[in-house]
Amino acid sequence: MRAEIISIGTELLLGEITDTNAPFLAAELPALGIDLYWISQVGDNQARLVKVLKRAWQRSDLILTTGGLGPTEDDITREAIAELLGEKLKPVPALERELREFFARLGREMPLTNLKQATIIPSAEAIPNPSGTAPGWWVEKDSHILIAMPGPPREMQPMWQNRVLPRLRPQIGGVIISRVIKLFGLPEAQVAEMVAPRLSSANPTLGVYAKADGIYLRLTAKAGDEKEAGEMITPFEAELREALGDYIWGVDSDTLPAVVGCLLAERKLTLAVMESYTGGLLSATISESPEAAPYFKGGLVAGSDEARVAYGVDYRLIAGSGRESAQMALAMAEVAQSRLGAAIGIGVTGEDELGEAERRLFGTFYIGVAYGKNKHVATSSYPGSRARVRRWVVAAALFELRKVLAS
Repeated sequence: MRAEIISIGTELLLGEITDTNAPFLAAELPALGIDLYWISQVGDNQARLVKVLKRAWQRSDLILTTGGLGPTEDDITREAIAELLGEKLKPVPALERELREFFARLGREMPLTNLKQATIIPSAEAIPNPSGTAPGWWVEKDSHILIAMPGPPREMQPMWQNRVLPRLRPQIGGVIISRVIKLFGLPEAQVAEMVAPRLSSANPTLGVYAKADGIYLRLTAKAGDEKEAGEMITPFEAELREALGDYIWGVDSDTLPAVVGCLLAERKLTLAVMESYTGGLLSATISESPEAAPYFKGGLVAGSDEARVAYGVDYRLIAGSGRESAQMALAMAEVAQSRLGAAIGIGVTGEDELGEAERRLFGTFYIGVAYGKNKHVATSSYPGSRARVRRWVVAAALFELRKVLAS
């Protein structure tokens, strides 16, 4: 099955919002064994949208659209699909009733403009949208499937997961099983080299993806039943684990904060953080989970030398080794550990610099981990904007902590 994604909205072309729907759907399709060949963006212009839809209809079996299902005049996805298929929009009393009930629950009267959301063409079926007023469309015609979903991710993603996937999966045939292996500490190119013999495998397939928290490997097997697919995945995964070893930190839906949190909880250990380069982002990431309260003592944010000294860092260290150094990171870890009475302390510091050759911004950072007599420091550089580097440093700090806990 050849698939195509069309993201609709002039705001996408103007750069006012970033299209997160297409990447989300693109990541979902491989697990279904569906080949995605094209992704398009088009503005709120019916003539241009119809052209894009016609092109998709000619070359793709599955067409997924997001956006343009709202109540305003520039929401023209319904009209464009109707024009594509040569059908007329007709009001559906049941959809209008659901819309009015939705607004009634909010204690508001429904604007008349929302009535267009209660129209449909004969070839389409409405896809319920409990999160908003825009029902989706499911169209099957001439061996094509066209699925139109709302643009807001908080509406699109539940619709995809709860309504579209269960209906789409049986039409694929067979069973598709995916496994995602997550690792950190290696660049994407090096990972690709290490798993190169397997990248050409047709079934199971292997994909390599760079993410904010490291590199992901997605294994996907297609088979007649779940047992057969699982038997194909297991030896494949074992080979990858042997090649990548300790760089692997999780699988599937695992997150670094959750993985580290489980290790801390299992060992009944507590954690404290002192950070400067990340400005509190590490503490915020750790404390996002409601399960963090028993093991996370808290974080100290030190944006200046005065703050570090006030927290307990020896001022002579600042003068001697410099405020951004491996020694400083370890001292900060020890201060956090001591001041907050934690079993483990993490210190994070660093600075931005402009690379001479490429004129690119690099973040040079230092991560110290203090755990009993175990004193561990990691030093590295990472390119990109400050926001990107900070996210990377947070992942690096959690990965270093995981290494210490797993040793």
